[in-house]
Amino acid sequence: MGLEKAIKHGKEHRKPYYGSKAVDQTCRNHGTCPWCMGNRLYHRRKLDQAASDSVKDYLAK
Repeated sequence: MGLEKAIKHGKEHRKPYYGSKAVDQTCRNHGTCPWCMGNRLYHRRKLDQAASDSVKDYLAK
């Protein structure tokens, strides 16, 4: 069933977006806005920083 047909017959049950997700399409899951990307990639940035620090320590010896 197509989306338009589902909406017409009342079969569409998707929840509407709230907050910033309703305003900006890039501010959704896996979005590209800087705020969401920073929150999503926090652990990866920490691991990259730890790896670069260990390489610097190894090369300094």
